[in-house]
Amino acid sequence: MTETKLPILYSFRRCPYAMRARLAIAYSGAKLELREIVLREKPEEMLAISPKGTVPVLQLPSGEVIDESIDIMRWALAQHDPNDWYSEPYIPAIESLITQNDESFKPWLDRYKYADRYPEQPETFYRNQCEAWFKTLESLLEANKGYLVTDQITLADMALVPFIRQCAHVDLTWFESTPYPHLQRWLTDFKASELFVDIMRKYPLWALGDPVTLFP
Repeated sequence: MTETKLPILYSFRRCPYAMRARLAIAYSGAKLELREIVLREKPEEMLAISPKGTVPVLQLPSGEVIDESIDIMRWALAQHDPNDWYSEPYIPAIESLITQNDESFKPWLDRYKYADRYPEQPETFYRNQCEAWFKTLESLLEANKGYLVTDQITLADMALVPFIRQCAHVDLTWFESTPYPHLQRWLTDFKASELFVDIMRKYPLWALGDPVTLFP
């Protein structure tokens, strides 16, 4: 009997873009082959299908390649979305938040995390720009009883939370001292969730010829 070919996901455990992809895939229950890599040693097999060289990269059995994290999340939810993370009435709000996060907040996050690479301003300047986004999210979480768009998890929560986690961990003592209790609780609950713990398990680095690592 011919073995069914699985989708292949190239991932890097700590990358927030790869995290969000793994979150959606694990939630959906879609089975695939995980290829854990390190970014300083990108495998030729990944670069051959996605020359931009960033993770995550998903290669489907058809040969189609999806190399944007949000598109991978949408693909996963199209396979199975048991709790309506991408419910039709909320899609405009979900997409708006993701766009703001990725296009406006993420550049400030990079400057805050790697402030020594951006000496034009002090670290506190970059942190203040990030904090403006925290204020927006705090208001949404308060209004929606603990989540960003409605009173339950949506794709927006899972697409944004890896980046908020990364920002908070630049200086966790500072983050925990900020006046954003809803944001702090949202992040704490996420980090304690079974889903997050599952997707953050450590996997062996992939090399050609290795046994297949299944995910989730």
